Amino acid sequence: MDFTISKYKELISALLLQGFSFITFNDYLLQEKKLLPHKFVLLRHDVENRYTNSLHLAQIQHQLDIKGTYFFRILPKCFNPEIVKQISDLGHEVGYHYDDLTKCKGDHKKAIARFEKSLNILREIAPIQTICMDGSPLSSYDNKDLWDHYDYKDYGIIGEPYFDMDFDQFFYLTDTGRRWDGWKTSVRDKVPQQENWNKEGLVFHSTNDIIRAAKQGKLPNKIMMTFHPQRWHEGGLPWLKELVVQNIKNQVKRVLVKK
Repeated sequence: MDFTISKYKELISALLLQGFSFITFNDYLLQEKKLLPHKFVLLRHDVENRYTNSLHLAQIQHQLDIKGTYFFRILPKCFNPEIVKQISDLGHEVGYHYDDLTKCKGDHKKAIARFEKSLNILREIAPIQTICMDGSPLSSYDNKDLWDHYDYKDYGIIGEPYFDMDFDQFFYLTDTGRRWDGWKTSVRDKVPQQENWNKEGLVFHSTNDIIRAAKQGKLPNKIMMTFHPQRWHEGGLPWLKELVVQNIKNQVKRVLVKK
């Protein structure tokens, strides 16, 4: 079974055994590039719901003495300040997973007001210096377009991955679509360098594919790896439900990508 907590542990352990270090996005932005490890994974999590899953992953990382970045989307029915605090207290970085332009239906003035409000909510819990857009595949609006009208650095933000990382220097892996080659049906969570990676054979469908490549020394030395914690379960009904729902979503996104 893929996308289980056990498989997550196996993946992280395989990368550690192959000499990869793990850093946060904040670390990458603030550390002198010459002082960064030779091999490292920028460990990113986009948290939209099932906050308890996020805490479970954060605790696993703490046990392994590694740190990651957790970008939290603020949804009224899911937002859990206590879990955000627990994850921050474990030493992980907390950032804002912003969806403001889509939620405000393209009204950038309302969106920036909502952005500032949500940012302040998170800053009451933990220090926030970084943000990352939510892909919002069912919306016609791209959340990143908010920065055509404003500058996030005016809000004390030092970085956003899709603006402040050079993907010519990084290999990008994301579990979008509950698969590691989900860029095929992704609306926005993808980068143009993907075609070059395809030619190099850096295409992985399952977590086992990545583990195998790590053990064979075939992974690039610099990786950004994105997890959506709600996709990772130990099995049972939650695991099955996520599998079924995500397969349906992928069919919808496949149609959107073709338009």
